[in-house]
Amino acid sequence: MRDKIIQAMKDHAIGHIKKHKMNVDIYFDKAVGVGGEAHPDILETIEKELNIVAMYDDQLEMLNKYFKEDEPKNLNEIVKEKIKNDDGGW
Repeated sequence: MRDKIIQAMKDHAIGHIKKHKMNVDIYFDKAVGVGGEAHPDILETIEKELNIVAMYDDQLEMLNKYFKEDEPKNLNEIVKEKIKNDDGGW
């Protein structure tokens, strides 16, 4: 269950990174089209998007650094894991 939660959090962060990166790409390519009253300062808006990307990137880094998948600790656990995930490669 732990690994599934960690993977879900990674997937969530990656999805947000993609979303906010796309927003930045749109601002770079179509800055005139997204200006106006809602986004009067394009550079400030891009900066906000980049800060969001940085936040999710930090979360990914922390998950990868401190919450790695559990590694089997002994031969018995390795065999149990291999049997559980049998791919016929024995």
